[in-house]
Amino acid sequence: MSRHLRRFASLLFSVVLLAGFWFGHAPTAGAAELRNLADDKIAQAEGKVDLNNASVRRFQQYPGMYPTLAGKIVVGGPYESVDDVLKLDLTDRQKELFEKYRDNFTVTKPEIALNEGFDRINDGQYR
Repeated sequence: MSRHLRRFASLLFSVVLLAGFWFGHAPTAGAAELRNLADDKIAQAEGKVDLNNASVRRFQQYPGMYPTLAGKIVVGGPYESVDDVLKLDLTDRQKELFEKYRDNFTVTKPEIALNEGFDRINDGQYR
């Protein structure tokens, strides 16, 4: 699914949800259970950065990793284990940084919906 289609679907869902509130229909208990692939992957990562499905921006919370090392990691996958990152062509400093934050990363199966196009490099999140 393209980034634009995902954004449209998200916008459409928001409008439908908002319309329900305007007309006095609060979301049902079933609505709280709605999940998508991204939600499932985030839950599966258990609060860690999933090296096979995260965008470069997820590495901003680790000083020194964003954007250069994060870009190498994102482009270098998919990975079978977290330690596979050390097989990349990294400088000594980049290896030190990765080791410093290693316990904050995990690896799950790559999902095409989270890896297509340039979304992993620039996922459109700006603050």
